[in-house]
Amino acid sequence: MSRTPSTMLELGTRAPDFSLPEPASGRVVSRADFEGRPLLVAFLCNHCPYVLLIRDAFVSVAAEFQARGVGVVAISANDPVDYPEDGPEMMAEESVRHGFGFPYLFDETQQVAKDYRAACTPDLYLFDARHELVYRGQFDAARPGNQVTPTGADLRAALDALLAGDPPPADQRPSLGCNIKWRLGNEPDYFG
Repeated sequence: MSRTPSTMLELGTRAPDFSLPEPASGRVVSRADFEGRPLLVAFLCNHCPYVLLIRDAFVSVAAEFQARGVGVVAISANDPVDYPEDGPEMMAEESVRHGFGFPYLFDETQQVAKDYRAACTPDLYLFDARHELVYRGQFDAARPGNQVTPTGADLRAALDALLAGDPPPADQRPSLGCNIKWRLGNEPDYFG
């Protein structure tokens, strides 16, 4: 299990466009579908222990804030050839089995992950209603083996501040998780 931190994309960055298939429904979901409202973009996958640890709490936090008007999408960019458990069929099963109330999209080319400078799973990006980045970083301090119960405290604080019209939290800590499983030869150049 690797421990890869998020790249901490610059605050204020405009949400990169995406138009990706949702394996569970067969429909295509785009960033433009959420125009005019806050948007949470989460890079997840099916097998990462960091994602598995927070999955149920993430689903709960997502549902709570979707009810308050926040758009939520999850994206898997892992190479399904080397990691078949992260392929579209298994993504659809994961979405249904765990009650994802948000689209779980497949980034087959891995270009959307590159556009977001995503590095790990989970990697979280919160955009305001103008789709400018106000938070990126960890869900909370829970990590496999550290005995911290996942609550989404960090993400929840950012979401609450955004919806209240307050400035985003100044203390934004990188997410930590499994590295995105890039196809051989498709690795991004932002890792140095």
